[in-house]
Amino acid sequence: MSASCCHTFSHIPSLFSPPNCRSRVLKLSKASVPLNRTSGGYNSSSSKPFRNKWRFSCFRQGDTSSEFLRAESTEDKLPEELVNPQFDQSNVVKSDWISNLRKATKSVFGAEPWTVPWKARTIVQVMLLWIASFWLVGSWIVPFLAHATGYRKESLSYRGQALYSLLTDVAEGLAGCVILHRCLARFRPLPSGWFRFSFKGKWQFDVGLGYLLFPLVNRLSQVNLNLLPILPSTPVTVSNVEQSIVARDPVAMALYAIVVSVCAPVWEEIVFRGFLLPSLTRYMPVWCSILVSSVAFALAHFNMQKMLPLVFLGVVMGAVFARSRNLLPPILLHSLWNAFVFLDLMK
Repeated sequence: MSASCCHTFSHIPSLFSPPNCRSRVLKLSKASVPLNRTSGGYNSSSSKPFRNKWRFSCFRQGDTSSEFLRAESTEDKLPEELVNPQFDQSNVVKSDWISNLRKATKSVFGAEPWTVPWKARTIVQVMLLWIASFWLVGSWIVPFLAHATGYRKESLSYRGQALYSLLTDVAEGLAGCVILHRCLARFRPLPSGWFRFSFKGKWQFDVGLGYLLFPLVNRLSQVNLNLLPILPSTPVTVSNVEQSIVARDPVAMALYAIVVSVCAPVWEEIVFRGFLLPSLTRYMPVWCSILVSSVAFALAHFNMQKMLPLVFLGVVMGAVFARSRNLLPPILLHSLWNAFVFLDLMK
């Protein structure tokens, strides 16, 4: 933020006499008027009395010396970048980043809680029904419908299995949205700030900062595997995604990319960041709600070997959401992470 200051010199008596015009020799300082600037500095010649050192000015009646006084102090008012061409702007950029980080931290730890019209019973009800619907739709309803129509997932081609996964994920997400709609129907209209999607706002910095933390999330995956290694007796299974990647089927890989980079981030962020995190602020501070919802997010993946990175990723996305009060940034960040993992599998 730059601030301008205006000084007046109305209290200074006029330095010039009433006549319409008279000549007055003004001696100008070298700092106030730029002289033939070269790479070596300023060139001036003392043998020529009127070159760059002396100047005639004509002032009318009513003029004051304020303009002249301001001219002599030009260097004091010029930014350092203009006075010193060699000014290093890296310090300015660094200070801006530090300032943004401080503001981000303050906005998370000092964030105001959401207005939550429901109590703990509704929170538990929604989360249990969401988990139950996720399991019921993915493990029973969709397989039953596929079997009734004469299809079995194991007998499908790579493209068929990818389409099967996409339809299953869409069905699970829609079931979760229906549960949210039904359970929160009696609280409508909801207070402002709930389930907000918007392209407006300055959330791009937060998403970029979260993206820069992806290598740390990947590192935490290795730490988690060292703490909880996979037992030798555990059978190693190859997922359908990995099979399609090995087969290099472009259509199958495109369908799986939609599943992991579009569908999953939308459904999961609506539930964990859109509903659970704000709801917890009724009983605890925002930063604590971010942590608790992140642990629930990690547990919902049913994979202890990925517990640490998922908790950390949930904290990052929760902090972004708490700052922006907008579901679009955490969805975008979640999508970028899943795309990062998907592209890593393709190597």
